Amino acid sequence: MTCSLSARADEMAPDVLVKTTTQEVTAILKRDKTVTNDTQKLYALIDAKVLPHFDFNQMTMLAVGRYWRQATPAQQQALVKEFRTLLVRTYSNALAAFNNQVIEFKPFTMVAGATDVTVQTQVKQPGAQPIPIDYSMEKTPTGWKVYDVAIDGVSLVLNYRGSFGAEIRKNGVDSLIHTLAARNQQNHAAATTSK
Repeated sequence: MTCSLSARADEMAPDVLVKTTTQEVTAILKRDKTVTNDTQKLYALIDAKVLPHFDFNQMTMLAVGRYWRQATPAQQQALVKEFRTLLVRTYSNALAAFNNQVIEFKPFTMVAGATDVTVQTQVKQPGAQPIPIDYSMEKTPTGWKVYDVAIDGVSLVLNYRGSFGAEIRKNGVDSLIHTLAARNQQNHAAATTSK
């Protein structure tokens, strides 16, 4: 079953992949209201449905920017691990706030042979301005993967690049790894005590 799903995702067009994944996740959130209140269920949902479609190596490399090449392979691996954890927690917080918002998918066209595209969506909720969410995706040997998400015009990768660069310039790569790990531990403790 996993192989057939992976093979299917490998062949899916990027807009179809974003739409299918979004619809599967929102359907689960609508069907099982306990998911948004249970951190472990949220992580399991994200792990199963969302994470396979993200390229965390590419995202981390872009967020670290020019300092990526200065990092040792072990430091790069630690950066990917901690940044991935941070992004998963951020994404789970967004899903926890899900309250039957409507997600619209903008018309999508792709030039034949394209390997880098942006899939545009918009989250609509009553009484508030729609929030555009754009997924930058790259074609990889294992299918289309998200390498950046822009929320209301703000790139997640570029947003972190400034703070990551400042930390590395001031205290080095190991300090950024330590800072991310500490933040992840604080977030984990807060999620554990809020149950």
